[in-house]
Order: sequence, then structure tokens, then C-alpha cells
Amino acid sequence: MSSETTEPKPLSANEPLKAGSNFLRGDIARDLADTSTGGISEGSNQLSKFHGMYIQDDRDLRNTLKKAGREKAFAFMLRVRLPGGRATAQQWLVLDRLADEVAAPSLRLTTRQTFQFHGVLKGNVKRLVKGMHEVLLDSIAACGDVNRNVMAPPNPERSPLLQQVYSDAVAWSEFALPKSRAYHEIFLDEELVAGGEPESEPMYGATYLPRKFKVGFSLPPSNDVDVFSQDLGFIAIGEGGRLAGYNVTAGGGMGMSHGNAETYPRLADVLGFIPADKVNTIAKAVLETQRDYGDRTNRKHARLKYTIADRGVAWFKAEVEKRSGVTFEPARPFEFTKISDPLGWQECADGTWFYGLHILSGRIKDVPGCALKTALREIAGMHTGDFRLTPSQNLSISGVTAGQKPVIEAILAKHGITEDATLSGLRINALSCVALPTCGLALAESERALPEILEKFEAVLDEAGLRDDEISIRVTGCPNGCARPYLGEIGLVGKAPNKYALYLGASYNGTRLNRLAAPSLTVDETLTFLTPAIKRYAAEREPGEGFGDFCDRAILPKDATLHSVGTVD
Repeated sequence: MSSETTEPKPLSANEPLKAGSNFLRGDIARDLADTSTGGISEGSNQLSKFHGMYIQDDRDLRNTLKKAGREKAFAFMLRVRLPGGRATAQQWLVLDRLADEVAAPSLRLTTRQTFQFHGVLKGNVKRLVKGMHEVLLDSIAACGDVNRNVMAPPNPERSPLLQQVYSDAVAWSEFALPKSRAYHEIFLDEELVAGGEPESEPMYGATYLPRKFKVGFSLPPSNDVDVFSQDLGFIAIGEGGRLAGYNVTAGGGMGMSHGNAETYPRLADVLGFIPADKVNTIAKAVLETQRDYGDRTNRKHARLKYTIADRGVAWFKAEVEKRSGVTFEPARPFEFTKISDPLGWQECADGTWFYGLHILSGRIKDVPGCALKTALREIAGMHTGDFRLTPSQNLSISGVTAGQKPVIEAILAKHGITEDATLSGLRINALSCVALPTCGLALAESERALPEILEKFEAVLDEAGLRDDEISIRVTGCPNGCARPYLGEIGLVGKAPNKYALYLGASYNGTRLNRLAAPSLTVDETLTFLTPAIKRYAAEREPGEGFGDFCDRAILPKDATLHSVGTVD
């Protein structure tokens, strides 16, 4: 008799790189000190992600520089670790100044509630990190195969329950930080102490996770964090005004590749309910299960969603229970009804106010007639509260006293920023990624194209009498899904220059994915495609039916598969 043995698949290139990096040090320090080039090696680029930064180049300049025989216009993108999106006024002032001094002068608010710097030259990276460090900010684990920036509902001062959710999100963020001191040695000039205990990563191990790991906390009825898109989610359950615990979700993820059916977006499954004091215990068990069972041979198949899809939700739930010693209770009832941010002045339970400011694509800069960056700098200089970044790329000026309200209103008005009650429901619910010119993965425009896209769609919606209807639109430059496009009622996913795959039919509240409606359209072709559907929606919708629900019912073919949220019994 002959027996067959299956040869193990070779590990992806990142795995030996991580294993041999001396806990994320690699050659980063050497490459940063090399003044012969504006870039760094590919190995250092992969490792620098664990420290919250990527090397990029200005793609608008690529051809010109290539023809001139010069290297690419390299610069770093750096993300701040900011769990729950909270920044003090002092931190805001420092980040604003650093953007002017060592980066592209604008600040950008991301869809994961943090700041993103662009255009940071190699020689300025350490200066940026040191400047952030002075106000207790860092970029540790903002990228890389680790727990990324943790999301939570903004403005927790609205209620004691929200404050507890925020506190739990921050506690997990701190608990899940890598233990390596590489960041402090490379960027803050901390010296390695000889003769100490050998360095280790008790939770991550020497090769960390197979891929990124995203966590979000939500409190119904708002699903502003798109909790089902997260690798791990915690849905807060309130009872009598107190936090009873969380429904735990696992296995969400947005990334995919065009033309590769083995990659797909997936919504997380609900595993069950846990008491609030078990958050870190369960999260650690989920992370370690993914660490041990996630695919380390194919990075396109390495997210937790594929581990769960391959092995089954029941297996995964049992493994997490075994590792944690916690048995999931049946999930508690919950309902999501909204995703958008409250805008304008809002009063909180503690007697303070916050001002919700809509910022398209999260880009904070001064433009003629609207000096947003200057206005926020002036407010930060007198503000006794803080700033809250939202999952929808907006900003709340929070903790405002009654006496400060008129002062802040006057500053905003002076710089051309007034509460705009005419914002369309589509614009309020629009997200985009950065895409061109800095993202190396972008296939089409996103942030730079969004204003024109919205104007064209708003004209059709106005004509149909739907200007005030809240319809979510998500635009990304590639299929990796940074702006969570597969949860948009209208999703435009970059396919090629000025070409997008059109997705329709997601539920507005983030509990059902959309489906491919057309594989490759220009923006104008998309408008032609959707105009009849928008007019039909205005005339034929059922009471309370959202645009995505209508498309799912009346526009899309019935035989297409989709994934909605499910519960494990």
C-alpha cells in the first residue's frame, strides 16, 4: 500500500520577514538613515506598517520623473493610534502644527476614526513621531498584522452607557498593543538595555498575526462603526440605562480582489452575549485563535473571515470558548436603524454640548471661502473640551460649555463655516478613501472624484424629490474596501482609470452586503444606469423602504447570492 503525504504550502514572504525581524526592527533604522534615496527597502516597508506608516509616492509625478531619469517622489503616510477617535485640544494643536511643518499641510480623518498624515519625507519621520510623542500620541500598530485602531461611538459624554463602551474600547486597544520596544528605539531613540529579559510577544508571538485585525464597538440603534465589517465586534446591550454586556460578532471584512472569486467581502456572525467584564478575555481568545489557525501561506486568504468560512462558525465559537473559559449566552435582542452622525449643536447628558461638523472625505484644509483648518486651530486654542473623530470621517467639537457655544459659533462663521441644513441625504452618508495620487493600490480616483460624483447624483435625486432621503454611497479607488464600499447602498469600487464596479442593494443599517450590479462603468454611465432605478424608487417604494432595500427587492436579480447577518445558536 502506498500512502500520500501532503506537502505543506510555502509561507508567504511576510512570514519569514516577521520571524527574522527581531520583533519588528529589521533594517528600518538603517534605511531611514540612508540619504541616498527617499525610499526604503521593501522589507522595511512591510515592517514599518507595524509602526503605523507606509512608504508611498506621488503617482501624478511618476511619468514625469521616470522620463527625467529620477526616482519616484517618495513620502510616508502615517496613521495615529487613536482608539474611539478622541483627541484633546492640545493634541489637535500639535497635529495641526506638525502637518504644516513636516507633512502635506492638510489633515485627514479616516474611516477608522483617526488622523492620517501624507507627504512625510523620510528625513521628517522621526520628527513627526517625536512631536506626537510629546502629547502622548503614537502610531504603534495603526497598520500591520496586529490589532488596528479600535473604533467606538463618538461623543461618549452623551450618556454614561456610551462612556463605558468607550472605556472598554480604549482598554482593549491598550491591552492588545505589541510589547516590542522597536518603535521607541527606532523613532524615539530609546536605547536597548543590555542584559535584560529576552523580548517576547506573549499574545502575538514572533510572527504576529497572519493579517490585519480590526475591532469595533457599537451601541444600537446606531451602527456608525459598521460593526459587521469588523474582524471582531462588540454590540453594547443596555438595560435600564446601564451596560449589561455585549453581543460578540466575528468574521467581518471588506477586502477582495477583482476577478478572484476566492476573495470576497463578508459580514460578521453573531456568536452570542458576554458580560462587559469579559471583553478582553474574549477578544484575546479570538485574536489567538486567528493567530494559530489563520492562513499564513496566502495573504489574500489570511483574514479571520476566511478562517471562519473555512472551518465553520460553530467550530470557531467552540474554540474561543475553550481558550477563554467563557461560555457565550444567547445573543440579546438589538436593532440598528441609523449610521449617520448627528450634525450641528447637540446637548449631552452631562450638560455640555458638541457640534457635529460634516467634513467631506475627512479632509481638513483651507480653501477659498472656507478656512476649515484655520478655524479648528483657533477653536483648539480656546477649547476646554476635546475633539471626536467619527467613523464617517466627520468631526465633533465636544465638551463645549454653554458659555463657549457662541464663541465657537463666531469662529466658525468668521472662517466661512456655518451649519448647512441643505446637505443632501446622500452627501451626509458619503464615504471615500484617499486613492490617487498617493495610494499605490488605487485603480481609479476616489476622494478627488467624490465632489463631482455627488453633484451629478444630487441633480437626479433632486428631480425625483429625494434630496433629503438618507442614502449611503461609498467610493473606493480599489477593491480592498477602506471606505467599506460593500456596505453602501450605492458602492463604486475602482476598476481602472475612470472605471468603477457598481454594487447595489446593501441595507442602510449595515446588516446586508450589496451585490455586483455592473462590472465596469464610468461615472456618467453609472448615472445613466441608476437614474431609472432612482425614479422607480421614488414612485414604487414601500413605506419605510430604503434605497438599498428597494434595489435588493426590485432591481437586482433574485438568483445572486449575498450574505446577511446571522446568529449562531
